[in-house]
Amino acid sequence: MNSDTSTPLVLHARDARGVHRLTLNQPRAFNVLGEQVLTELQRQLDLIAVDEEARVLVIAAEGKAFCAGLDLKQMKASPRLDYYQALFAQCSKMMLSLLKLPVPVIARVQGLATAAGCQLVAQCDLAVAVDSARFGVNGIDVGLFCATPSVPLVRNMPTKQAMEMLLTGGFIDAAEARARGLVNRVVPPEQLDAALAELVDAILAKPREAIAAGKALLYRQRELGIEAAYQLAGQTMACNMMLDVAQEGVQAFIEKRTPAWRK
Repeated sequence: MNSDTSTPLVLHARDARGVHRLTLNQPRAFNVLGEQVLTELQRQLDLIAVDEEARVLVIAAEGKAFCAGLDLKQMKASPRLDYYQALFAQCSKMMLSLLKLPVPVIARVQGLATAAGCQLVAQCDLAVAVDSARFGVNGIDVGLFCATPSVPLVRNMPTKQAMEMLLTGGFIDAAEARARGLVNRVVPPEQLDAALAELVDAILAKPREAIAAGKALLYRQRELGIEAAYQLAGQTMACNMMLDVAQEGVQAFIEKRTPAWRK
Protein backbone atom coordinates (compact mmCIF):
# COMPACT_ATOMS: atom_id res chain seq x y z
CA MET A 1 0.00 0.00 0.00
CA ASN A 2 1.18 3.50 -0.69
CA SER A 3 2.34 5.27 2.44
CA ASP A 4 0.88 8.46 0.94
CA THR A 5 -2.84 7.75 0.77
CA SER A 6 -3.38 10.82 -1.41
CA THR A 7 -1.28 9.33 -4.20
CA PRO A 8 -3.27 7.15 -6.63
CA LEU A 9 -2.19 3.51 -6.68
CA VAL A 10 -2.95 3.36 -10.40
CA LEU A 11 -2.68 6.35 -12.71
CA HIS A 12 -5.05 6.60 -15.66
CA ALA A 13 -4.70 8.68 -18.80
CA ARG A 14 -6.54 8.71 -22.11
CA ASP A 15 -5.58 10.66 -25.20
CA ALA A 16 -7.78 12.02 -27.96
CA ARG A 17 -7.10 8.95 -30.12
CA GLY A 18 -8.63 6.57 -27.60
CA VAL A 19 -5.32 5.27 -26.24
CA HIS A 20 -5.72 4.47 -22.55
CA ARG A 21 -2.77 4.11 -20.19
CA LEU A 22 -2.85 2.50 -16.74
CA THR A 23 0.32 3.04 -14.73
CA LEU A 24 1.16 1.10 -11.57
CA ASN A 25 2.21 3.81 -9.16
CA GLN A 26 3.95 2.24 -6.16
CA PRO A 27 7.60 2.43 -7.21
CA ARG A 28 8.98 2.09 -3.68
CA ALA A 29 6.95 -1.12 -3.20
CA PHE A 30 8.02 -2.45 -6.63
CA ASN A 31 4.42 -2.03 -7.83
CA VAL A 32 3.07 -5.07 -6.00
CA LEU A 33 -0.50 -6.11 -6.75
CA GLY A 34 -2.17 -5.66 -3.38
CA GLU A 35 -5.92 -5.91 -2.88
CA GLN A 36 -6.47 -2.18 -3.39
CA VAL A 37 -4.39 -2.13 -6.56
CA LEU A 38 -6.31 -5.08 -8.00
CA THR A 39 -9.59 -3.37 -7.11
CA GLU A 40 -8.53 -0.14 -8.82
CA LEU A 41 -7.23 -1.94 -11.90
CA GLN A 42 -10.52 -3.81 -12.18
CA ARG A 43 -12.50 -0.58 -11.85
CA GLN A 44 -10.49 1.06 -14.59
CA LEU A 45 -10.69 -1.97 -16.89
CA ASP A 46 -14.46 -2.12 -16.49
CA LEU A 47 -14.67 1.53 -17.57
CA ILE A 48 -12.37 1.01 -20.55
CA ALA A 49 -14.42 -2.00 -21.62
CA VAL A 50 -17.48 0.20 -22.20
CA ASP A 51 -15.58 3.06 -23.86
CA GLU A 52 -16.67 2.66 -27.48
CA GLU A 53 -13.93 5.05 -28.60
CA ALA A 54 -11.13 3.09 -26.88
CA ARG A 55 -8.52 1.76 -29.31
CA VAL A 56 -5.51 0.58 -27.25
CA LEU A 57 -4.63 0.03 -23.59
CA VAL A 58 -1.04 0.40 -22.37
CA ILE A 59 -0.07 -1.10 -19.01
CA ALA A 60 2.95 0.73 -17.59
CA ALA A 61 4.68 1.26 -14.24
CA GLU A 62 6.66 3.85 -12.35
CA GLY A 63 10.11 3.16 -10.90
CA LYS A 64 12.71 0.48 -11.41
CA ALA A 65 10.33 -2.50 -11.31
CA PHE A 66 7.41 -3.18 -13.60
CA CYS A 67 5.66 -5.39 -11.05
CA ALA A 68 6.92 -7.71 -8.30
CA GLY A 69 3.73 -9.76 -8.15
CA LEU A 70 1.18 -10.09 -5.37
CA ASP A 71 1.79 -8.44 -2.01
CA LEU A 72 3.33 -11.25 0.07
CA LYS A 73 3.23 -9.22 3.30
CA GLN A 74 -0.48 -8.66 2.84
CA MET A 75 -0.97 -12.34 2.10
CA LYS A 76 1.00 -13.47 5.16
CA ALA A 77 -1.10 -11.23 7.40
CA SER A 78 -4.30 -13.20 6.61
CA PRO A 79 -3.43 -16.93 6.68
CA ARG A 80 -6.93 -18.20 5.83
CA LEU A 81 -7.98 -20.41 2.92
CA ASP A 82 -11.07 -18.34 2.15
CA TYR A 83 -8.96 -15.17 2.01
CA TYR A 84 -6.43 -16.73 -0.36
CA GLN A 85 -9.17 -18.15 -2.58
CA ALA A 86 -10.82 -14.72 -2.83
CA LEU A 87 -7.50 -12.97 -3.52
CA PHE A 88 -6.47 -15.31 -6.34
CA ALA A 89 -10.00 -15.14 -7.79
CA GLN A 90 -9.75 -11.34 -7.74
CA CYS A 91 -6.39 -11.40 -9.51
CA SER A 92 -7.59 -13.94 -12.08
CA LYS A 93 -10.68 -11.84 -12.82
CA MET A 94 -8.48 -8.83 -13.51
CA MET A 95 -6.20 -10.84 -15.81
CA LEU A 96 -9.18 -12.22 -17.71
CA SER A 97 -10.55 -8.71 -18.10
CA LEU A 98 -7.42 -7.86 -20.11
CA LEU A 99 -8.11 -10.82 -22.38
CA LYS A 100 -11.78 -9.85 -22.80
CA LEU A 101 -11.16 -6.21 -23.66
CA PRO A 102 -12.09 -5.49 -27.30
CA VAL A 103 -8.86 -3.53 -27.78
CA PRO A 104 -5.21 -4.66 -27.81
CA VAL A 105 -3.38 -4.43 -24.48
CA ILE A 106 0.35 -3.63 -24.57
CA ALA A 107 2.71 -4.05 -21.62
CA ARG A 108 5.37 -1.34 -21.37
CA VAL A 109 8.02 -3.17 -19.35
CA GLN A 110 10.66 -0.81 -18.00
CA GLY A 111 12.05 -3.14 -15.32
CA LEU A 112 11.72 -6.33 -13.28
CA ALA A 113 8.58 -8.46 -13.73
CA THR A 114 8.19 -11.34 -11.29
CA ALA A 115 5.48 -13.84 -10.32
CA ALA A 116 2.08 -12.15 -10.93
CA GLY A 117 4.04 -9.30 -12.54
CA CYS A 118 5.38 -11.72 -15.12
CA GLN A 119 1.84 -13.08 -15.39
CA LEU A 120 0.63 -9.56 -16.18
CA VAL A 121 3.14 -9.27 -19.03
CA ALA A 122 2.15 -12.69 -20.36
CA GLN A 123 -1.55 -11.85 -20.20
CA CYS A 124 -1.17 -8.67 -22.28
CA ASP A 125 -1.62 -9.09 -26.03
CA LEU A 126 1.73 -7.46 -26.80
CA ALA A 127 4.77 -6.42 -24.78
CA VAL A 128 7.69 -4.06 -25.32
CA ALA A 129 10.59 -4.27 -22.86
CA VAL A 130 13.85 -2.52 -22.14
CA ASP A 131 16.93 -4.67 -22.67
CA SER A 132 17.73 -4.60 -18.94
CA ALA A 133 14.36 -6.06 -17.88
CA ARG A 134 14.25 -9.45 -16.19
CA PHE A 135 11.40 -11.91 -15.91
CA GLY A 136 10.69 -14.70 -13.45
CA VAL A 137 7.97 -16.79 -11.84
CA ASN A 138 9.95 -17.36 -8.67
CA GLY A 139 7.25 -18.15 -6.13
CA ILE A 140 8.84 -21.57 -5.75
CA ASP A 141 11.70 -19.84 -3.92
CA VAL A 142 9.34 -19.24 -1.00
CA GLY A 143 7.58 -22.59 -1.36
CA LEU A 144 4.74 -21.33 -3.56
CA PHE A 145 4.43 -22.73 -7.08
CA CYS A 146 3.30 -19.91 -9.40
CA ALA A 147 0.16 -21.72 -10.52
CA THR A 148 -1.88 -18.75 -11.71
CA PRO A 149 1.07 -17.11 -13.51
CA SER A 150 1.63 -20.44 -15.27
CA VAL A 151 -1.71 -20.11 -17.09
CA PRO A 152 -0.72 -17.31 -19.51
CA LEU A 153 2.97 -18.25 -19.35
CA VAL A 154 2.41 -21.63 -21.05
CA ARG A 155 0.23 -19.87 -23.60
CA ASN A 156 3.17 -17.63 -24.51
CA MET A 157 6.10 -20.04 -24.60
CA PRO A 158 6.83 -23.76 -25.03
CA THR A 159 5.87 -25.87 -22.01
CA LYS A 160 9.37 -27.07 -21.14
CA GLN A 161 10.75 -23.54 -21.18
CA ALA A 162 7.92 -22.30 -18.97
CA MET A 163 8.25 -25.30 -16.66
CA GLU A 164 11.96 -24.67 -16.13
CA MET A 165 11.17 -21.14 -14.94
CA LEU A 166 8.34 -22.37 -12.71
CA LEU A 167 10.30 -25.24 -11.15
CA THR A 168 13.61 -23.48 -10.59
CA GLY A 169 12.55 -19.89 -9.95
CA GLY A 170 15.23 -18.85 -12.41
CA PHE A 171 15.07 -15.52 -14.20
CA ILE A 172 15.47 -14.79 -17.89
CA ASP A 173 16.63 -11.54 -19.44
CA ALA A 174 14.71 -9.51 -22.00
CA ALA A 175 16.47 -11.04 -24.99
CA GLU A 176 15.60 -14.55 -23.80
CA ALA A 177 12.03 -13.44 -23.05
CA ARG A 178 11.72 -12.32 -26.65
CA ALA A 179 13.23 -15.54 -27.95
CA ARG A 180 10.71 -17.54 -25.91
CA GLY A 181 7.74 -15.45 -27.04
CA LEU A 182 7.00 -13.55 -23.84
CA VAL A 183 7.68 -10.10 -25.31
CA ASN A 184 7.54 -8.71 -28.84
CA ARG A 185 10.31 -6.13 -28.86
CA VAL A 186 13.40 -5.41 -26.77
CA VAL A 187 15.01 -1.98 -26.94
CA PRO A 188 17.38 0.27 -24.98
CA PRO A 189 15.58 2.36 -22.31
CA GLU A 190 15.79 5.54 -24.37
CA GLN A 191 13.94 3.82 -27.23
CA LEU A 192 11.14 2.25 -25.16
CA ASP A 193 8.51 4.90 -25.80
CA ALA A 194 9.36 5.14 -29.50
CA ALA A 195 8.96 1.37 -29.90
CA LEU A 196 5.68 1.50 -27.99
CA ALA A 197 4.43 4.39 -30.14
CA GLU A 198 5.29 2.47 -33.30
CA LEU A 199 3.08 -0.44 -32.21
CA VAL A 200 0.26 1.84 -31.09
CA ASP A 201 0.31 3.79 -34.36
CA ALA A 202 0.21 0.58 -36.38
CA ILE A 203 -2.86 -0.57 -34.46
CA LEU A 204 -4.61 2.79 -34.74
CA ALA A 205 -4.23 2.61 -38.53
CA LYS A 206 -6.48 -0.47 -38.61
CA PRO A 207 -10.28 -0.72 -38.11
CA ARG A 208 -11.37 -1.11 -34.49
CA GLU A 209 -14.17 -3.52 -35.41
CA ALA A 210 -11.87 -5.94 -37.20
CA ILE A 211 -9.32 -5.86 -34.38
CA ALA A 212 -11.99 -6.50 -31.73
CA ALA A 213 -13.38 -9.48 -33.65
CA GLY A 214 -9.91 -10.83 -34.34
CA LYS A 215 -8.75 -10.62 -30.74
CA ALA A 216 -11.86 -12.38 -29.45
CA LEU A 217 -11.49 -15.11 -32.09
CA LEU A 218 -7.81 -15.71 -31.47
CA TYR A 219 -8.21 -16.49 -27.78
CA ARG A 220 -11.41 -18.51 -28.20
CA GLN A 221 -10.15 -20.74 -31.01
CA ARG A 222 -6.94 -21.55 -29.15
CA GLU A 223 -8.93 -23.55 -26.59
CA LEU A 224 -10.88 -25.54 -29.21
CA GLY A 225 -10.14 -28.60 -31.28
CA ILE A 226 -8.96 -27.84 -34.81
CA GLU A 227 -12.30 -28.52 -36.53
CA ALA A 228 -14.24 -26.32 -34.10
CA ALA A 229 -11.51 -23.69 -34.36
CA TYR A 230 -11.81 -23.55 -38.15
CA GLN A 231 -15.60 -23.38 -37.91
CA LEU A 232 -15.44 -20.47 -35.47
CA ALA A 233 -12.71 -18.72 -37.49
CA GLY A 234 -14.68 -19.07 -40.71
CA GLN A 235 -17.79 -17.62 -39.11
CA THR A 236 -15.76 -14.75 -37.68
CA MET A 237 -14.27 -13.92 -41.08
CA ALA A 238 -17.67 -14.10 -42.75
CA CYS A 239 -19.09 -11.64 -40.23
CA ASN A 240 -15.98 -9.47 -40.57
CA MET A 241 -16.46 -9.30 -44.35
CA MET A 242 -19.96 -7.93 -43.78
CA LEU A 243 -18.55 -4.90 -41.98
CA ASP A 244 -18.36 -1.63 -43.89
CA VAL A 245 -14.66 -1.30 -43.11
CA ALA A 246 -13.88 -4.64 -44.79
CA GLN A 247 -16.05 -3.90 -47.82
CA GLU A 248 -14.32 -0.54 -48.23
CA GLY A 249 -10.88 -2.06 -47.62
CA VAL A 250 -11.34 -4.75 -50.26
CA GLN A 251 -12.77 -2.27 -52.77
CA ALA A 252 -9.82 0.05 -52.16
CA PHE A 253 -7.41 -2.85 -52.73
CA ILE A 254 -9.12 -3.66 -56.03
CA GLU A 255 -8.99 -0.02 -57.07
CA LYS A 256 -5.37 0.37 -55.89
CA ARG A 257 -6.16 3.24 -53.51
CA THR A 258 -6.04 3.92 -49.78
CA PRO A 259 -9.17 2.86 -47.82
CA ALA A 260 -11.32 5.79 -46.69
CA TRP A 261 -10.88 4.77 -43.05
CA ARG A 262 -7.10 5.24 -43.30
CA LYS A 263 -7.32 8.83 -44.45
